[in-house]
This record gives sequence, structure tokens and C-alpha cells, in this order.
Amino acid sequence: MQAGATGLDMPAYEVNYDTSPNLDGSTFRSSRAAAREIMIPVFLYGIDRYTVRQLKRKLIRSLNPDHGPCTLRVQESGQPPRYLRCYYKGGLEGNEGENNSGFRWASYGIQLTAPDPYYYGDDFHVAQWTFGSGQPFLGDAVPLFPLKLSAGVVSDTALPVLNPGDARAWPVWEIKGPVRSFTLSHGGQSFGITGPGPGSGEVVPGGRTLLIDTRPGVKTVRDDLGRNFWPALDPNPELWALPSGSSRIGVQLVPGSGSAALTMTIKPRYESY
Repeated sequence: MQAGATGLDMPAYEVNYDTSPNLDGSTFRSSRAAAREIMIPVFLYGIDRYTVRQLKRKLIRSLNPDHGPCTLRVQESGQPPRYLRCYYKGGLEGNEGENNSGFRWASYGIQLTAPDPYYYGDDFHVAQWTFGSGQPFLGDAVPLFPLKLSAGVVSDTALPVLNPGDARAWPVWEIKGPVRSFTLSHGGQSFGITGPGPGSGEVVPGGRTLLIDTRPGVKTVRDDLGRNFWPALDPNPELWALPSGSSRIGVQLVPGSGSAALTMTIKPRYESY
């Protein structure tokens, strides 16, 4: 990698405004992070012509978008690595001019597009609540104690959680039965299943696990047997995201006759490496 890379810091944003015919200027309406465009200058060198041609073929094969996305790994000394999933856009067409290639070397300006403009790290951050005992966040997060739990109904509208990333992250929830009903909320958004389940009345029977994946492009509610629980959600569910930094969430859960547990997992997102 040579000097001159672009697009590795903050992603570009699309900002929308409303204009009034009777007022100066505009009013901010919304914004969204756009796909990230990256350019990386690369220099290839081989001990002979055959070697540099093999390096070119290997690089071209690795970046071919027909083979799926590639992962760009960026790391500064002493800092954790960050990852972007990218697709090749251009730059490897080749230029045989004397300033761009030689008998044993070649230079390129590789252009990549990251549809998801955020960096990800190696670590997941997990919070877990069990009925009778609790576990703190893994990693550098603050502990979750004390937890306010009752024998029959777990209800707390202000459980502390932490998203260490720079942007909101969508949790993946695991609910281990037996659980009769549950509602998970943040701010004015919530989702859950409060109706009685079939048979014993348990939404999640003992020995079963309900997985709720709120990530965009996924949005599934299935148990460990693959059964779809989306139709069982209460009307107008909002599978909310967890904002950056410290926040508080609401948990209302009615366990069954056995030991149940609730786990929240997020993968933090970062605006820069």
C-alpha cells in the first residue's frame, strides 16, 4: 500500500432538507450514511516478470466481485484491527505506461465500494440476564449489577446497557425457556410476544431457545428448531437498534416454572478505524 489512500475515515452522508417557499434557507429533515468509496494505491514488485504476473493474477482473482465481497483490514500500531466488507469497483484495468508499470513491477489505484460504510471489530459485546443471578457485560463494559428481579415477573424499564461503537447497532436476542411472555423496549419502541403460547401456555417452552435477529437485511424470529415466530409477535413490532454509548432498555418477562435466561449480543460499528 502506497501513500494517497482515500475514503478510510468518516463515511459520506446524504442529508435531506425541506424547503419552505416563504422562509429563507431549509429545514433539516433526515440523514443517512452512504456507501463508502475507497481508493488504495498499491505497488506490486516481483523478482522477475513471471513473479509479478502471478501476483497480479492472484490479486485480480481475490478482488473479483463475482466471488463475493472482500474484507479490507485496517490496523494502526497498538490499536485493534477494524474490518470493512467491500466490492471491487475498478482500478485494476492496467496501464503499461512507463510511470505505471515495468518489467518487474506494477502500480494500481484500486477502487472499492463498501455498501455497509461502518467498520467492525473482532469482538462481540454480550449482556446476559438470568433469573436468580446475573452476569456483567463481557469486555470493557460496566457491570449490570444490581438487577431487580422478582420471583414471578421480571420487569425493569431502566436496565443499563452499553454500545461501545460510534453508531447504533442492532441486537441479536436469545431467550431460553420456559418463558410465558416477554416485551423488550427502548424509548418509545418495543416488540414482544405477550399472548399465551399453545399447550402449556409458554411462548418459549423449557429446553427451547428463541432467537430474535434485529439486524437490517435479516429480521428473523425463529426458535432452535427453525420454526418462524414472526406471526406471533404483538401488533406493530419495532425491532429497535441500540444507540451509541450508554443507554437503558426495558425488559418485561414472565418466566415459566424452570430457569430461563435472556441474552443480548451486539457487534459494534465504527465510523473510522
